[in-house]
Amino acid sequence: MKALLFKLRPLQTVAAVAVLAAAPAMAQTVPVFPVPENVVQLNASATVEVPQDTLSFVLAATREGTDPGQIQAQLKAVLEQALAEAKKSARPDAMEVRTGNFNVSPRYSRDGRITGWVGTAELLLEGTDFGRISQTAGRLTGMNVAGASFRLSRDQREQAEKQAQAEAVQRFRARAGELAKSFGFTGYSLREVSVHAQEPGIPPVPRMMRMEAKTSSADAPVPVEAGKSAVMVNVSGSVQLR
Repeated sequence: MKALLFKLRPLQTVAAVAVLAAAPAMAQTVPVFPVPENVVQLNASATVEVPQDTLSFVLAATREGTDPGQIQAQLKAVLEQALAEAKKSARPDAMEVRTGNFNVSPRYSRDGRITGWVGTAELLLEGTDFGRISQTAGRLTGMNVAGASFRLSRDQREQAEKQAQAEAVQRFRARAGELAKSFGFTGYSLREVSVHAQEPGIPPVPRMMRMEAKTSSADAPVPVEAGKSAVMVNVSGSVQLR
């Protein structure tokens, strides 16, 4: 056993020497980058406001009582009737129809006892044809408008982003050129850049809805008025002054 250990030690010594000999060579291969000089950080942004072209209506029906099964049956009948009527006017993109929340939940007294049940069913109308949507919402009996909101369609948002991005990039380049001249340089080159788009939005401006419409006619269109959305693109990064 001792003879075996004696034979292994020279091999270990040789391996250690080889590693030590290679260490300086490995250290020499590590690249050394110079500290960047004349680098400026800057950013520029641009905002484009465009009209909101998509309208969403939430119509709801509510029923109360002591029998949850009866409430569910009533809501189901109202929803089926409204859904069938709304589908008559549905068109791709112009107006799409889908169901929303449907639930029946208990009401409790202060001592924790069930005193009754309340149920709600929702129907959603969404699209770019405001007239079609508002007229359909106005003639759906048994359901009231619970909410209305506006937003940008995908195509409208992408077009706005492209416009804002072009303006932001132009401002970034112009500012970089101005900074180069201000510091006594003739130009610059890009080091890194990032582009971020966001839609902070502007609150929708819907006018009073169902109650106002019913004063004239039960099937009168629900009056709505869209606002605008602000699409902003920010360009930030660093440039090397030359």
